[in-house]
Amino acid sequence: MWELIQQNRRKSLVLFFLMGCCLVLLGYLLGAAYLGPNGGMIGISLALIIWLTLSLISFFAGDSIVLGISGAQEVTPDIHPQLFNVVEEMKIAASLPAMPKVYIIDSAAPNAFATGRKPETCAIAVTAGLLARLNRDELQGVVAHETSHVVNRDVLFMTFAGIMLGSIVLISEVFLRGLWYSGGSSRRYRSSSDRGGGQGAAIIAIVAIIFAILAPILAQLLYFAISRRREYLADASAVRLTRYPEGLASALAKIADSDEQLPRANKVTAPLYIVNPLKGEGKKLSDWTSTHPPISERIKILRGMAQGTGYLDYQQSFSLVTGTARLIPASGLKDTTAVPVRIASSESAVKPSEKSLKRGVGDLVRAMNGFLFLTCVCGLKIKIPPDFKQSSLPCPRCHRELQVPAAELATVAVGIEAALAEATYMRKSDGWESFQCACGKNLQLSPAFKESKIVCNSCGKSTTIVGNETK
Repeated sequence: MWELIQQNRRKSLVLFFLMGCCLVLLGYLLGAAYLGPNGGMIGISLALIIWLTLSLISFFAGDSIVLGISGAQEVTPDIHPQLFNVVEEMKIAASLPAMPKVYIIDSAAPNAFATGRKPETCAIAVTAGLLARLNRDELQGVVAHETSHVVNRDVLFMTFAGIMLGSIVLISEVFLRGLWYSGGSSRRYRSSSDRGGGQGAAIIAIVAIIFAILAPILAQLLYFAISRRREYLADASAVRLTRYPEGLASALAKIADSDEQLPRANKVTAPLYIVNPLKGEGKKLSDWTSTHPPISERIKILRGMAQGTGYLDYQQSFSLVTGTARLIPASGLKDTTAVPVRIASSESAVKPSEKSLKRGVGDLVRAMNGFLFLTCVCGLKIKIPPDFKQSSLPCPRCHRELQVPAAELATVAVGIEAALAEATYMRKSDGWESFQCACGKNLQLSPAFKESKIVCNSCGKSTTIVGNETK
């Protein structure tokens, strides 16, 4: 696996070097166009300074910037315990040195991405829409894909490639907008001629204009080439971790079928997502300008792996679907050990209705934002906003007075024993519920929470959940 990653990195570095050549050449031509033939080196220096500045910002603060731009919010295990459980499984399977931080994006559009310049400080972000739509096997496939990006160091490389692309676009835009607002370039040509540049200076200026238009296009094509190859490799690595190709294939199909928009995604962050979030581009699955491989091909490749989940199985299916002889280097195909496809979990057969999907997305977002969930004895479920300050409220249906349910102590104790006493809470429904820990912190129970105990992340006390053992 290490040799496979290294070989993929070497090929990507070649493309990265070509993007660097575009940046340097663009800086030289623009410097020569503005300052004459001797200004080329000044232009190169300014271009490299811009790239270096953006790269340093990206290296030290890129994670938080991407997460902030995407509207991702860090969550605790009580918000979605199944997600944390799946992330922990993939962390162990991929031998990551630390548990990734988990973020949820307040959006009904199903998607996910990973970020982090090294495995020790990585994070996985998923949308609320993804959690509402996918069953456990599908969620595991998506998390495995993003975990593979972290293991393969794709996130760091793609961040730097994106910064280089952004630098080229920034320099080109400044130059071309400068021409537009200055009323054309005839004055610059005359000044170049006065300095002795003559016709040669005018030619350099024209070439600079042409290259300023073409350089971002060329750099973006190189960026796409890097991104597409890494998506295929992440798919191959994901099925090795989960041993269930259909989970990822089904997840990709559900994400592709969604018409929901991800408004906070943009051209810089789009390549980080498992599926292109820009719907105008993503619907054209065979579009050669897409940041991602065609989803239809990715699904066919995964569903063609009926015999096993090894790299050799993926390569054979990849060649059959795309007609391309080699994706995975020979070093990655040496291990011919059979890795059989596992059996799907029983949960995979559950298909929620569209109404329950929308309700699930809404309730998850409310839980992230501090809403409380009460269930009256009459069966009515009440959602209380975080700014509600009253200690009780009447049920709109039966008019009973409701209070936020507190955990009841299982034993009566005093002093130190009281601090160590374990509390119990009786589950009233299979939906979202809120109750108060003995320390006063409100705890959330999601529909996916099936454990017998929950630990308060404020005081560390555990509360036994009565009723989960029968679900």
